[in-house]
Amino acid sequence: MRARSVRNFSYPIDPLNNLVCGCDEAGRGPLMGNVVAGCVVLRANDRIEGLDDSKRLSEKRRDELAAEIKKRALCYGIGQCTPEEIDRLNILNASMLAMKRAYEAMGRECDLMLVDGNRIPGGLKLLCQAVVGGDALVPEISAASILAKTERDRQMYELDKKYPEYGFARHKGYPTVAHLEALQSLPVLPCYRRSYGPVRKILISRGLATD
Repeated sequence: MRARSVRNFSYPIDPLNNLVCGCDEAGRGPLMGNVVAGCVVLRANDRIEGLDDSKRLSEKRRDELAAEIKKRALCYGIGQCTPEEIDRLNILNASMLAMKRAYEAMGRECDLMLVDGNRIPGGLKLLCQAVVGGDALVPEISAASILAKTERDRQMYELDKKYPEYGFARHKGYPTVAHLEALQSLPVLPCYRRSYGPVRKILISRGLATD
């Protein structure tokens, strides 16, 4: 049986006769919060329309698709790493660990993992392939991208309720001008990544860290 192809992507093994999962993360760039990864196995006979790179979708559409994915996927998992882990491991290694955790959270052994980007997580006993731009090419990765993004955004809204003065619901932790200005007069919360340049600079200026 011929392998499914989407936007000129050819699967290295037949996804109709093998379990193929897609994996992606959200939250590498923000100054705070967890880095969150999603891992998804879609049903070969149940195509979910509208899957795409989560960044190219509106928030409303992401939320709609996330609900569809959770309802109709064969299985899915969410994994994450905390700010403390990011500071200790660095964001790349923490992102890879979050992906590994997302795969393990599915509780299902797969034959192939397709990962967005140019690196793959280590320590997994299955075939892995990195796909540059995979979140726009491969439905499984698109689905994982959407789950990761919506889960991280959910966490930002929860933090915003607790700390409304930081504006987390608006900037989602990214280093916007408004976010950086607010940080000049607000405490650096435990949810911040202390190793990130703008945060570290503030900590040093307050005598809470050294060069």
